[in-house]
Amino acid sequence: MLKDSFALLNNHFEVSCETFERLKLYHDLLLKWQKRINLISNDTVGEAWSRHFLDSFQLAKYIEDKTKLIVDLGAGAGFPSMVLGIIGYKNIHLIESDNRKAVFLKEVARISKTSVFIHNCRIEDNQITDNVDIFVSRACASLDKLLHLSQKRISRETICLFHKGKNYSIEHEDALKNWQYDLDVMPSIVDSQSVILQLSNIRKV
Repeated sequence: MLKDSFALLNNHFEVSCETFERLKLYHDLLLKWQKRINLISNDTVGEAWSRHFLDSFQLAKYIEDKTKLIVDLGAGAGFPSMVLGIIGYKNIHLIESDNRKAVFLKEVARISKTSVFIHNCRIEDNQITDNVDIFVSRACASLDKLLHLSQKRISRETICLFHKGKNYSIEHEDALKNWQYDLDVMPSIVDSQSVILQLSNIRKV
């Protein structure tokens, strides 16, 4: 099982044994805590390596500079941001309002020895003061809502990388009522019906 998971990741990315061991600690803790709180869908527990870890990993294809200020809106179980932290991104902020999930994230960071910043608050109440280089989010809110929640920290240089499902075009059309942006749609390597939306040059209408 572990050899298969290691091979799965390495089919797409170069993952060292040391990094995989840290990811495994994360995976094991996820399964343990899932019995007490709903971190991920129970239907995906058996496919966590592909549905959650690899799905998060794929953002590395679009973020070359590992020092960029990255903020995860509604981090939940830590996907994709905790995975990015484990694989070497240096300036990761996870915003999560649920106290239990925030405690889980802190425990993952501790046992995996990952340096990230965890904000246990509502997205609109976070204390990040700098313009954000990259916003990420996965299964948190609609595209229009995500842009609304992040607008105070968006500059013309900010990029958003959002995991979205097959109905992304409906969310896109809805967001265009309030926002203008350049859009690139990248296919997911995990799910043929899912995409990564990359938004740039974002401005309010």
